[in-house]
Amino acid sequence: MQTEVIVAGFGGQGVLFTGQLLSYAAMDEGKDVTWIPSYGPEMRGGTANCTVIIADEEIGSPLVRNPRAVIAMNLPSLDKYEPVVLQGGLLVINSSMVNRQVNRKDIRNVALPANDLAEELGDKKLTNMVLLGALLGNLDVIPMDALKKALKEHLPERHHKLLPLNYQALEKGASFKA
Repeated sequence: MQTEVIVAGFGGQGVLFTGQLLSYAAMDEGKDVTWIPSYGPEMRGGTANCTVIIADEEIGSPLVRNPRAVIAMNLPSLDKYEPVVLQGGLLVINSSMVNRQVNRKDIRNVALPANDLAEELGDKKLTNMVLLGALLGNLDVIPMDALKKALKEHLPERHHKLLPLNYQALEKGASFKA
């Protein structure tokens, strides 16, 4: 089986790290993986997205036209990627930064106020982990424990004090169902 995921938002929202972490977790689980980042020249505030493909066997092409899942961290990302989500696929939306409903009826979607939830946990930088938790809570791609393990193994040791909050953010997101 092969699962394609696009994570999209503004630079500085942790878009690339989210995709990278998902990729590491899948690799650690023995899956074949591609991760392709794309971002504008701006340091913060420009557009950023990444494509992650997770498969049980060799991946034929890293290009994705119709992803099985999209994490849209802002309105421009929702506008760009809603039309291309695979029929029956999943759209995870940060409703803290999106002011409209999903138009498509042939996909599942979960909208959660990720910025607000992250702030409730004590750090707005946890927004991406809340959204990644929502993805894993609604898409059978890798187990949550695998992602937590990858976070611990691939996060620099100087940031390990942040692991409990990151785990809480993942669980908080996973509690939202499409």
